[in-house]
Amino acid sequence: MARIGRSRKTGKAERKPDGQVRQSQLLSTYGAGAMIDLVQHAVLVQGLDSWSYRGTERDDGVFVEEPRLKDKLQEKYRIRLEDEHYFRRPPAGTDDEPHPGLGIRALEFPANFVCQACRRLLHRRDLGDAVTSDGRRYHARCDKGDKSGRNTVVPVRFVGACRRGHLQEFPWRFFAHFGRESPCEHGQLSLHEGISGDFNDIRVRCTCGASQRLADARAEHVKLTCDGRRPWLPPEVDLEKCEEKLHLLVRTASNGYFALQLSALSVEDPDNVIRDALTGDEVRIRKRFEKGGDRLANFLEDDHEELVEKHGMEAVLAQAQLLAQGISVQRPGIRSGEYLQLTTHAEAIGSDAPVDESKPFVARRVATDAPKVSTVTLVHRLREVIVQFGFTRLEPSSADLQGEVDLGVTRAPLGAIEDWLPAATLQGEGVFFELDQAAMAEWGQRPAVLARQQELAAGWTKWHEDRSRGGDTKKIPPFLGMRFYLLHSLSHLLINSIAMECGYSASAIKERIYCGPLDEGGREMSGILLYTGTVGSEGTLGGLVQQGERLTHHLRRALQTGQLCSNDPICGAHTPKDDPTDRLLEGAACHGCLLIAETSCDKRFNRSLDRALVVPVIGQPAGLSFFAREDFE
Repeated sequence: MARIGRSRKTGKAERKPDGQVRQSQLLSTYGAGAMIDLVQHAVLVQGLDSWSYRGTERDDGVFVEEPRLKDKLQEKYRIRLEDEHYFRRPPAGTDDEPHPGLGIRALEFPANFVCQACRRLLHRRDLGDAVTSDGRRYHARCDKGDKSGRNTVVPVRFVGACRRGHLQEFPWRFFAHFGRESPCEHGQLSLHEGISGDFNDIRVRCTCGASQRLADARAEHVKLTCDGRRPWLPPEVDLEKCEEKLHLLVRTASNGYFALQLSALSVEDPDNVIRDALTGDEVRIRKRFEKGGDRLANFLEDDHEELVEKHGMEAVLAQAQLLAQGISVQRPGIRSGEYLQLTTHAEAIGSDAPVDESKPFVARRVATDAPKVSTVTLVHRLREVIVQFGFTRLEPSSADLQGEVDLGVTRAPLGAIEDWLPAATLQGEGVFFELDQAAMAEWGQRPAVLARQQELAAGWTKWHEDRSRGGDTKKIPPFLGMRFYLLHSLSHLLINSIAMECGYSASAIKERIYCGPLDEGGREMSGILLYTGTVGSEGTLGGLVQQGERLTHHLRRALQTGQLCSNDPICGAHTPKDDPTDRLLEGAACHGCLLIAETSCDKRFNRSLDRALVVPVIGQPAGLSFFAREDFE
């Protein structure tokens, strides 16, 4: 949207943007299909089919490559991506000359308005010139208006949505006359809000006498069915068959849009190094393969000489043939591959060694005397690729231990044809450490831990049962396990501790939890990566990496702080069993001890935390904690 303004320099009329959105927000809060409130308008971000790069398609800065993410999206979520240019940064607009052919288009939505004086419900399309715009706001003819006989109208703040991601105008006329044989066709609707703004105080009325409270739209006896509308997609694919219940949704409500994201660190996959090196050259490899094995071998020898010298022609040729035939390779889970790099393949060298800035991932292991910590890795340089591959409405999806989205809900598409997806890269640094496996195994078998596990697992099940649609227990994700609760809680304690000295605020530090099975051999991951970075920046200043060399100091301070909470003994003695406050996913955790900025939390929204698993706390048996008092005193 744009408005007409005056240039400060020339005084001439010029188009000004009506609002701004950062490129990184186009992968989360304001992605394709999201509703946005601008200064004077309400809009809906259009799908990928309407994202225009206007001549920047050949700019290498637009395209992002991450083979591990591409393979996972195709394998797990059945999204067929292009061989090349499968991830792209969102296009940038311009404040100087907003133009429909540049950047991302937005559709005005909803088209129903409310008169600020008489409270009439008006539809801009049906009323024609009864509603006019001055470039900044809309006006309608109104008896209660100013001397010109008109008054300001604003977009109605309610729309209709379903759990499949569909979005439409709320059926005001049908709802106002619900329970009658048929709605009147010519009555004038109006929307009257009470003082509180509560749904019980809002009524939609018709001049024929029909009236309904807005709260009744959520009642079981009111049957409103979704039309299957997807207005962010092109008109030819807008409509989809749907029989879901239509829900009344406030446009600005937080449950109106949940972005589905997948992220990965740009690390080498040890088992697929050859394949990754060939990725991006699929088109030329396929053409040579179709002309015969000799042509393909000659091509590899000329264009991938270093790869052939390092791994041998036989191995490179075999992978090229699989790539040409479109045969996917088996990759480990996203976090399993990263964990192997951080614990096994990171170079164990002195801390004064130079950093190779040409690589997206530079890490080295260092010695440590931290209690019950087996590995510390300083990540001098990392690159995280974040991809949005869809969204949901009304209810969010959950993530498994690999950080991969578990689609217990229906994914809404970002475009009519999803052969590429929007992505962003984050350049930063971090500190990784791994807890001792033997100590973890011994702790997990303690009677106090097993008893606590039953309480937390029961709370997990009840929480998801209460929120599952129609009580469908098949959609309840598996319990994350005690290892995750321990690692997650320890991570939050450390973020608050390290933030005091590293030069970054606690909200700027993110966590990445490595937990769950590593491979088919039954090995378990037990690591934490604390990292920072900014989308679009070239890197960081090294303050977080330096704190990794003082991990023992930070760990001891975090454990000492975690012993006591300002809300103890209530916090320390908390259990999800029979909790009337609905805190069914937490043990000993509250705002006074473990909760941090949700942007830092690893897709868990400050849930699945229990301080009592980390350190001895008031009201819990001492054998429950992984660390004993002698570990940090």
